[in-house]
Formats: sequence, C-alpha cells, structure tokens
Amino acid sequence: MDKRLRTAGLTVIAAAAAGAVAALIIRDQITRHQRDLFSPHALRRLAALGHMSRERASVDSIRLLRDFIAWEPRKVLRNRARAIVERMEDEAGSLGLRPGVETA
Repeated sequence: MDKRLRTAGLTVIAAAAAGAVAALIIRDQITRHQRDLFSPHALRRLAALGHMSRERASVDSIRLLRDFIAWEPRKVLRNRARAIVERMEDEAGSLGLRPGVETA
C-alpha cells in the first residue's frame, strides 16, 4: 500500500510539473508574438490580438486594427479584431477622441 501511495504521489507531482512547464512555454510564445499582428502565422496574429485587447484605446491602435480587419483572411480573427475596435471606439468616445477624423 505504501509503495502505491508513493508511486501515485510521484505521478501527480510529475504531471503538475509537466503542466507548469507547458504553461510557461505557451506564455513565453504568446509574449514573444504579441507584436506580430501582420504575421503569416494565424496563432501569432491571435496572440497579437490578445495583446491589443488589453491595450488602452488610441487613435493609432484603432486605425491599425481597421487595417488589420481589411487585410485579415480569417473570419474568426476579423471578428475578434472588430470586437476590440468596438471596445476601443467606445473607450475613445468617452475620452473625447475621435478616431474617424483625420488630424494633420
């Protein structure tokens, strides 16, 4: 019985360690690719959208995301970008920014 308990404990510890390492690797990859909005790789673009979703609204970010929406071939990523733009436009409106108006 004691041997089974020790084996089960070691198995649980090994699985937890493997899960922690996998989570760190995934987090590192997302952090590395958070600026790759126009990358040829869809997962990198998704990571970049995740980064953009946490950013504060700015006219430049809204324009960049609009360009991305026009460029992006995948509907899922376009829809995600549209949701971020809507949130940023609402936030920009409350700050008094006008993203649709050109300034020289």
